[in-house]
Amino acid sequence: MYPVEELDEVVDATLPLWERLRGGRLLITGATGFFGSWLVQTFARANARLSLDARVVAVARRPGTLRGLDPAVEPFEADVRGPRLPEGPFSHVIHAATAASAQLNDQQPLEMASVIVDGTRRILEIANGARFLFVSSGAVYGPQTVPQVAEDHQGGPDPLNPRNAYAEAKRLAELWSVSTMPTVVARAFAFVGPGLPLDVHFAIGNFIADGLAKRPIIVKGDGSTVRSYLYASDLAIWLWTLLFDGRPGRAYNVGSEEAVSIRELAHAVGAHFAVPVEIRGTPVPGKPVDRYVPSTRRAREELGLAQRVPLREAIRRTARWHEVNRR
Repeated sequence: MYPVEELDEVVDATLPLWERLRGGRLLITGATGFFGSWLVQTFARANARLSLDARVVAVARRPGTLRGLDPAVEPFEADVRGPRLPEGPFSHVIHAATAASAQLNDQQPLEMASVIVDGTRRILEIANGARFLFVSSGAVYGPQTVPQVAEDHQGGPDPLNPRNAYAEAKRLAELWSVSTMPTVVARAFAFVGPGLPLDVHFAIGNFIADGLAKRPIIVKGDGSTVRSYLYASDLAIWLWTLLFDGRPGRAYNVGSEEAVSIRELAHAVGAHFAVPVEIRGTPVPGKPVDRYVPSTRRAREELGLAQRVPLREAIRRTARWHEVNRR
């Protein structure tokens, strides 16, 4: 369970929007993942606080953690590509299921692409006119050549490189969605918060794992890569706002504009845990800096969205949640 006060932050920030879900039936895929679990728990909190009499069908391959969470949450075990999926009707659908695995992307690129594209196709088949939010990725823009990438960027990943299976599949799934039914697209960047895995390919999660274990934080590269991190409660606020108020047929970047190098990130996490940081790589002269930072102007100007939790506070909150749950 995520901190109640943070679930309430999400509900309070989106308070006028929840009336649109009164008596509704919502479908969330990827319901046990980082995105999905925050959506399910904030839904349950809003439903209870506001007496919405709404229900959510929460689809996941292994929905065990959802059982007994809340009477309004109906866990449904399924592969989103499979023949057995929940029956409608649904008033709203958030399709957030994806295989966020660098190993799968590298070793089985066609399987990665199938989960995204075929899964999206199947969910669209059962959406039947529901308000539809597709959770895509900033990876669709390909290598970033500008300080902040906007939704009208004309670049893209190399389609001949199998390592771009995730990005190319997200691009195709976006096209499939908007061509099938009115769809709001959320292009997600990088995040941090309770529920983020600490043992996969996310640098900030790896650094927090080192800090929790009181190990030195070791950066194998030169630390010049630039990322930005939106906190989980902000992520939930943005996704709910996009579901209810986003313009169909339009994409919105979801992320932070607070750019930070991996070197700076390592030192920020190290300072929080009071552990040393070692940067092992050396910069290569003339090498372009790898960036992954969005422009969120569209979300700010059209929907009034903004980052509420700064990075250092996000690190503190994430660390606190993991410390409590380890005990």
